[in-house]
Amino acid sequence: MPEKLAVAVDFGGTKVEAALVSANGTVVEGSRHRAPTGRAADSSQLEQSVTGVVASAIAARPQGDTIVGVGIGSAGPVLVSEGLVSPLNVPAWRDYPMRELIRSSVAGELGDVPVELQMDGVAITLAEHWVGAGQGVDNLMGMVVSTGIGGGLILGGRVVAGPTGNAGHIGHVDVAGIVGEDTFGNRGSLEAIASGPHTVAWANSQGWVGGTGEELAASYAAGDELARQAIVRTGTALGQAIASATALLDLELVAIGGGFSQSTPDLLTVIRETIARHHFGFVRKVRVAPSGLSGTGPLVGAGAIIHRAEMLRRP
Repeated sequence: MPEKLAVAVDFGGTKVEAALVSANGTVVEGSRHRAPTGRAADSSQLEQSVTGVVASAIAARPQGDTIVGVGIGSAGPVLVSEGLVSPLNVPAWRDYPMRELIRSSVAGELGDVPVELQMDGVAITLAEHWVGAGQGVDNLMGMVVSTGIGGGLILGGRVVAGPTGNAGHIGHVDVAGIVGEDTFGNRGSLEAIASGPHTVAWANSQGWVGGTGEELAASYAAGDELARQAIVRTGTALGQAIASATALLDLELVAIGGGFSQSTPDLLTVIRETIARHHFGFVRKVRVAPSGLSGTGPLVGAGAIIHRAEMLRRP
C-alpha cells in the first residue's frame, strides 16, 4: 500500500538532519541524513548543509510513495509567519528565510507541496503527544536539553505557539540563585546555566578537565565529584524552571529529550527532587519523563507539522 510521507527537517546548533516520516510517526529506513551547522559556519555552508540533507532524504523515497509536504523544526527564535529563523547558536543566520530556501530547493522535485516552519520545541512536543511520552496528555511541555535548551507547549489539547511561534522557549527564562555564563546578555537564563556546553564550561571553571558532554557523563559515571556537582547544578536549574512553568500553566507532564538530557538518569532524579520541594501541590504533581522517542523525536516532530497540521490551527 503506497504511503503518504513528509520530509522532516531538524535544524539545530550543531547539525541539521532530514528524513522521511510516515503518517504513523515512523522514520523511513535509510532516509535519515545529517550535515554540520554550528557557530563557525557561514551562510553559504549552512545553505549547502540544509539543501543537501533535504535532497538526500527525498532521494530515499520508496517507489510508489507520495511526499505530501515538508515540515521544518528549527532552533529559535523564529518568525513563523515569515518563515524566518535566527538560531542563537548559529550566528550567521539572523532573520534568515529558511522556509523559502527549502521551498525553492524542493519545488522542482515535489511541486507545490506545503512547506511549514515551527520552532524545534514545538516540533518535539508534537512528537511526544503523537507517538511518545505525552500520548493521551492534553497539557504538556516538550523540552530539548542539548547544545541549547528549547521547549514547546500543548495546552487543552492544542499547540500554543504564540503570534511569532516562540511560545515555550523555556531556555530563556531566568533561574533564581544560579549564575551561568555570560552569553546572549543574560547569565541568569536557563540555557546559560544548564545546556550541555554551558554545563561543561562550569565544570571546567571548577577544575574538571574535559571538553564535551559525553566526557562529563563518563566522569559522572566514574564517580568524579566535580562532574557530580555539575549535574546537580544543572538538574536543579532545570527543576526550578519546570516548576515555574508549571505554576504558570498547570502542566501535567514535561517530556525531556536532547543529547545532554541522556548524560545520566540521575539528571531526571535531581529535576524531580527540585520540583518536589515546591510549596504548591499542583506544581509538585507534574510528571517529568524522558522522551519516548530516543533520538528520532525532533524529526518525528518535524514530520508532525505536516501530518498533524490540525494541531497547529487556531480554533
